[in-house]
Amino acid sequence: MLLTIDVGNTNFTFGIFDGKNLLTTFRMTTKQLRTSDEYGISIIDMLERNQISKSDVQGVIISSVVPNVMHSLTSAVIKYLDITPTIVGPGIKTGIRVMTENPKQIGADRIVDAVAAYDLYGGPALVLDFGTATTYDLVDGKGAFVAGVTAPGIRTSAQALWNEAAKLPEIEIKKPSSILAQETISSMQAGLVYGQIGQTEYIVKHMIKESGYEKVKVVATGGLGRIIANETDCIDIYDPILTLSGLRLIFEKQK
Repeated sequence: MLLTIDVGNTNFTFGIFDGKNLLTTFRMTTKQLRTSDEYGISIIDMLERNQISKSDVQGVIISSVVPNVMHSLTSAVIKYLDITPTIVGPGIKTGIRVMTENPKQIGADRIVDAVAAYDLYGGPALVLDFGTATTYDLVDGKGAFVAGVTAPGIRTSAQALWNEAAKLPEIEIKKPSSILAQETISSMQAGLVYGQIGQTEYIVKHMIKESGYEKVKVVATGGLGRIIANETDCIDIYDPILTLSGLRLIFEKQK
């Protein structure tokens, strides 16, 4: 079995694959720094709760955009699983060429998403990840990462509202029954959700137009991506496990 670990700005997302089959996923908050022992014990505990023995795990691959957790996390994998993990970074085989001005500035998670979208759905592809940031990454028909747009994520925008405006409450992020809001909570929900839908449609339209590519497959992922994907025709596919699948594919390419 393969343990895939996606370290994002908000959460760690763990996935266990048996071949191409994703058996289970579990999450851990990124905000709380832990020692290698705390990471190790938590990983073993979550594996056991899913009826998976640590001896069943034969490989580990990690993608991270949070550098300060990597020493403890890598040490935990080595100590508790007796495996040296594969780290997505410079020098690793991905099958994706990064054609931007400074390839090293492209986050590992974006490369992983691009690998998954291109390998699973073909190219050209536009990959949308609705996470802490909302990212739009363009892959051409030959598997090259050619451009990317970065915008605040839905939850990040929401937190800015209730942290900076004293009278605005913390709310659940969901589509309200109508955009014609008549009270504060639905007003905020309308602004966040419909605002993200409008942003998504505009950016997707103009990235495809300026690229000149035809028949671009638009693939979305990320925790809040389903809300947006259900409300717009500009997204062709919503794949909630796109990043974990990309990690599996990259691990297999190392062979």
